[in-house]
Formats: sequence, structure tokens, C-alpha cells
Amino acid sequence: MTEPVVRTRKIIHIDMDAFYASVEQRDNPEYRGKPIAVGGSPTGRGVVATASYEARKFGVRSAMPSRKAMQLCPHIIFVYPRFEAYKTASRAIREIFHRYTDIIEPLSLDEAFLDVSEDKLNIGSALEIARQIKEAIKDELNLTASAGVSTNKFVAKIASDINKPDGLTFIGPSKIEAFVNNLPVEKFFGVGKVTADKMKGMNLFTGADLKQLSENELVKHFGKTGHFYYRIVRGIDDREVQPHRETKSLGAEDTFTYDLATTGEMHKEIDRIGLTVFNRLQKNQLAGRTITLKIKYSDFTQITRNQSFAHPVSDYDTITEVARQLLEKVDTEEKTVRLLGISLSNFGEPPIRWRKSKDPDQLDLFD
Repeated sequence: MTEPVVRTRKIIHIDMDAFYASVEQRDNPEYRGKPIAVGGSPTGRGVVATASYEARKFGVRSAMPSRKAMQLCPHIIFVYPRFEAYKTASRAIREIFHRYTDIIEPLSLDEAFLDVSEDKLNIGSALEIARQIKEAIKDELNLTASAGVSTNKFVAKIASDINKPDGLTFIGPSKIEAFVNNLPVEKFFGVGKVTADKMKGMNLFTGADLKQLSENELVKHFGKTGHFYYRIVRGIDDREVQPHRETKSLGAEDTFTYDLATTGEMHKEIDRIGLTVFNRLQKNQLAGRTITLKIKYSDFTQITRNQSFAHPVSDYDTITEVARQLLEKVDTEEKTVRLLGISLSNFGEPPIRWRKSKDPDQLDLFD
């Protein structure tokens, strides 16, 4: 009996370098070589959507409050966002992708997975295709992209971040195990700062350390995500590139290193998680009619509460204020909280528009 042929996938993850900021520097020579932040304001209100690499050298990052960005980089330039320009550039980038494959899974305006196992031009080499795509983006659009190439989505995505900006990293099948073994835990999907600190407190610093735990132990310490960790530290990721993926919901959550007991602690975490959600909505140009708060108590019981609106919302103030109001409707007096999450769903056309407030130097995002 003939053994079935196991096809090795060829996956590329393309991630544009500081996309919004790079478009602004391309189109506006006065911004080139200078630290700029798209979004936010010099009055300290709002958050940074994207920072140029010149600003990142000072520690400025996406989703960072403007006030913090100014503290780190006093001479930073806040730039009025032009979403139509970013969408136009994104469409041009997708057209370049389609020269090689139609199996494309966009994650946002500035990144996507491509399955080039069978490419249109019969090039055969995923590494060469990635190189050609990067060159086309640079030559035709005057922008740079970083690419990761491997046999699965997880490794390709991590690889694209290794040599930014303008990087190209290939992790072949024989290198995946060593790559994941040496990967710091904070680089794994689903591992935020709090979870990373928890892992390090357990003397888990790398993929090799995580591999020492059984699947049951990982689930015990990290919930259902432990199943994913167990597979991924072994280089196993069977997820296919999904060209017609429709986003049903978008959010963020975190499990805390210690249980939250006071409303003040919970509000602080809601504000922090809300910033992440706001940034992801902005990056994906999405707005939702339903905001959901997820709460997991220390006894592992879990509840959700939500509020719906007549029109899609996406601004930071609404997200955090509604989450706080939903928190007030549940029992937090006699129970402590180990996890909080915020998500938006029921998406419609994003009503994201930018306007100037009465203060001419201040930009507000509103719906």
C-alpha cells in the first residue's frame, strides 16, 4: 500500500515596517528621519497608533498614551492620521501579493499570511517569493516590509519580527525545533507581560522550559491556552491560511499574577486592556455595536456581560467607560478576579473619523 504524501506548507508572513508612520514619511519629506507618531496629540490626550523607528529608539510604542510618548521623546512630532492613504497603500500591497498566490489571509492593513505552496509563477521557493515581494513593495511603493518564511503560521509570524525593519528570515523544517526552544516566552502568542512574568516566576524563560511541562500542567497554570502552548513548543501548528476569514469579534484579555480584590485594581486593568483593544480596532479599521466584558473569578467560574449600541463604536473612552459600568453590575464584593477581558463584536462599517477639537493642537477620535 502506497504511503500518503504529506505536503509541507510554504507560508510567508509579511509585516509592513511602521506602516502608518512610513506612509507619512514617504509622502511628507519634512517628516523623514524624524521621530513621528501617527495619532495622539501634543496635549497629552489620545494614544499612539504607530511610531516611526526614529521614535521607537526612545521607547515610543503603539497604543502608548501621548503623554508617555512625550516624556520619552520630548521632540516627537504628532501627525494627523490619513486612513484613506493607508488603505490605498494596503490595496497596492495586496495586488503585489496576488501576483504570486490567491491564498492570502489579511490580519490588518499592514500584515498578512500567504500560502505559496503552489505559487502562480511556479517559482517554487518561498524564500525567493518573499524576496521578490519585498523588492516590489520597495520599488513600486517606496515602503519596506519584513518577511518570515516557514512551514507554519506561528513560526513564520515570529520570524518576520526578528530582523525588522526590512528583514527576511527563513526558518526551515530542520530548524524549527531549535528556534522554538530558544524563543523567549514573551514572544509566544497569548503571552502578555503579566503572563510572561508569571512564567518567569515559575522559572520558565524559553520554549525549551515550557516543553518540560506536561499538557495538563500547562492547562492547569495557563487555562485552555495551555493546549496551544503544548503543541506550539513542539513546532506543531496545523492552522491553514484562510483567504476569506471574516472577523467576528476582536478584543484582549489577561490573567493576572495575583487575584484582584479592589475596584480600583480592576479599573486600572480595564483601562490597560481597553488601550490594547482600541489599538487593535484602529489597526483593523473596525468598530462594533456590542461591547462585552469577560470576568473569571478566582474559583474559575466565568461570566460575561455586554451592552449593545444602535451604531458601531470604537473610541477608547466608550470602550473603557462601558466596561467599567458592566463591572459595576456583577459581584466583586465577596469574590476576587483572576482574569478580565474586553471584546467588541457585531461589526459594521467603521465610523472612524478624526476631527480637531476646540483646542487646535488636539486631535480627538469620535464615532
